[in-house]
Amino acid sequence: MKRLINFVLLFIFVTTAVAQQISIIPKPAEMVVKTGNFELNNNCVLSIDSENEDIARIADFFKEYLKEVYGLTISDEGSGNKISFKIVSRLNLGKEGYLLKVDKNSIVITASEPNGLFYGMQSVKQLLPVESTNNSLAIPCVDIKDQPRFAWRGNMLDVGRHFFPVSFIKKYIDILSMYKINTFHWHLTEDQGWRIEIKKYPLLTEISHWRDETMLGHYGSGKGMDGIGYGGFYTQDQCREIVRYAAERYITVVPEIEMPGHSVAALAAYPNLGCTGGPYKVQGIWGVHNDVYCAGKEETFEFLQNILDEVIEIFPSEFIHIGGDECPKDAWKECAACQKRIKGNELKDEHELQSWFITRMDKYLTSKGRKLIGWDEILEGGLAPEAAVMSWRGTKGGIEAAKQKHHVVMSPNSHMYIDHYQSRDKDNEPLAIGGFLPVERVYSYEPVPEELSEEEAQYILGVQTNLWTEYIATTKKVEYMLLPRLQAEAEVAWTPKDLKEFSDFEKRLNVDYERLKKLEINFRDHKK
Repeated sequence: MKRLINFVLLFIFVTTAVAQQISIIPKPAEMVVKTGNFELNNNCVLSIDSENEDIARIADFFKEYLKEVYGLTISDEGSGNKISFKIVSRLNLGKEGYLLKVDKNSIVITASEPNGLFYGMQSVKQLLPVESTNNSLAIPCVDIKDQPRFAWRGNMLDVGRHFFPVSFIKKYIDILSMYKINTFHWHLTEDQGWRIEIKKYPLLTEISHWRDETMLGHYGSGKGMDGIGYGGFYTQDQCREIVRYAAERYITVVPEIEMPGHSVAALAAYPNLGCTGGPYKVQGIWGVHNDVYCAGKEETFEFLQNILDEVIEIFPSEFIHIGGDECPKDAWKECAACQKRIKGNELKDEHELQSWFITRMDKYLTSKGRKLIGWDEILEGGLAPEAAVMSWRGTKGGIEAAKQKHHVVMSPNSHMYIDHYQSRDKDNEPLAIGGFLPVERVYSYEPVPEELSEEEAQYILGVQTNLWTEYIATTKKVEYMLLPRLQAEAEVAWTPKDLKEFSDFEKRLNVDYERLKKLEINFRDHKK
């Protein structure tokens, strides 16, 4: 009996020790830890079961990672231990689920679709130790059955306030893919800069991408302006390259073209589209500006529809984001054309005029086979028939939209705005827009509001973090603000609710920090 007890205690000790090595983020839905390790070295062979280009590309990603990070080279032929990628239909895990089986002599990733193989490969990468021993990597033996909780696992990057090069956008997408994020929301237009080439309207990239100066510090701080011109934009070919690059990593790029507000940069180039006719100036001051697209002029809609035609040709995403947030109504109240529009369509007020505006764009996108998504202000005055809502001003808008049977992405600023400070000691943190959002709070978020019935909850597509860049001018600071809060969101979006535990997440996060250092990715250590 004593021998049996000792054996059980030893088994528990060994299993716990192995489990502590496993730092997969997001945590898999099911995982059984076994004894022993698979030794990955130069003698190993990588095998795929078809000529499928997607599978071959995923296998190549893994081989490239081993070579670049560890200096290991594995081949496609040989008699060594095998790593296999297999597509098997009818796994009942959806297109993103996968099975991962690691034994002493083999690693097998199985999925119904290439998406799942890619995520299984990402999990294998996170099973690798940070450092190799004698040109060998010990991978703990495990059985994993995994699939995501939510279909939309997103992150938004604002390039309107500050512009980042294509090379960094690719690195950013790589970071998202590490944590099984599948939606990159690209905020391309703002009052402070227009960032996408539109061939029909060349002045957008001659005038609208450039501001003469940028404010220093927070609004009202008295620090004035920097007096330095700033700009940049992406050509359509560069946008297509980003879309291709993201798609290879099973990430959908959702472009955002702001309307009717946050549009001063466009008005600077085409002042006839505003209520007053201008002149307008690309803004160097953050915040909300009163000059918006005129809702009473037909030329406004011709302009926006022509832009969307070019955007749709570049971005194959199901959803096109049209913003719709923070649109002041002051100009509309004083505009004869807008008032005529209100009267002619028997609208009550300017809020219903905004709803009419969004509904018109919704119908246009629907006619093109796409779906409109906007910030929760698009609920004001009535929600467009086919529109989806991104709920940012808390959860109220998301609840209201779901009850109306509209799809929703939950993105409340209380938990998902990662431009906020990561410490209460703001004097020792880089300048941020304000607020306080530690990684613990992001991790605590539950995307399905209690107010929704089981049927209504089906309209919650998922969750998204947003990184606005008013105070983020460098790529290193982007990474600092992104991580580790992205990892927390990833687990919120992927892992079953009842498996989430912050203390366990924190242990895995500490291992992940060492991995990020090795990959030369900046982050903020939440313990400091």
